[in-house]
Amino acid sequence: MAVTERKIVDGKGMPVIGNEIDTDAIIPARFMKCVTFDGIEKYAFYDERFDDKGNEKKHPFNETKYKTGSILIVNNNFGCGSSREHAPQALMRFCMTGIIGQSFAEIFHGNCTSLGIPAVTATGEQIETLQNVVMQTPDIDIRIDLENKTVTYGDTEIDIEIPEAMRKALINAQWDSTSQLIVNEAAIREKAKKIPYMNNFA
Repeated sequence: MAVTERKIVDGKGMPVIGNEIDTDAIIPARFMKCVTFDGIEKYAFYDERFDDKGNEKKHPFNETKYKTGSILIVNNNFGCGSSREHAPQALMRFCMTGIIGQSFAEIFHGNCTSLGIPAVTATGEQIETLQNVVMQTPDIDIRIDLENKTVTYGDTEIDIEIPEAMRKALINAQWDSTSQLIVNEAAIREKAKKIPYMNNFA
């Protein structure tokens, strides 16, 4: 089970403007009854995108000019609220491969990393500038470079931050804990044999 390194993430931008956008806005609780995450992307930002009759409202996820967007650009404390993993799952399945924001809720940030989605931060001013650039030129190329800790778009390069443990996990292809268990199965079995209460470990 191979896990891909996340050193560079390239894509177009998708600006979602607003502070304190919580996980209930990202994926409303009534859509969390699924056994698997398959199809959950249909409900990303559902109440922000549709009215009570199912008609589309103005929202970046509905706008044709952002249809190729894969890098979400957000503001302060994005992903706050409950710890539901469904939120980053819905974004990932909507084809988001990276997130650039002013700050993230801690658990949401960790859940993104566990899915291989780099969530990096820049200053509020830098974020607002990038959002405005993308709104004016949605086809502009954006690059998240985790090795050099930069984001580049057009002729502009900005420094970004990401916790070092997350950065290393992403660039060293160690972000998927399940795959790490599978890859290291032999070593885990050997270690288990030396633990008294696991002496029957097969």
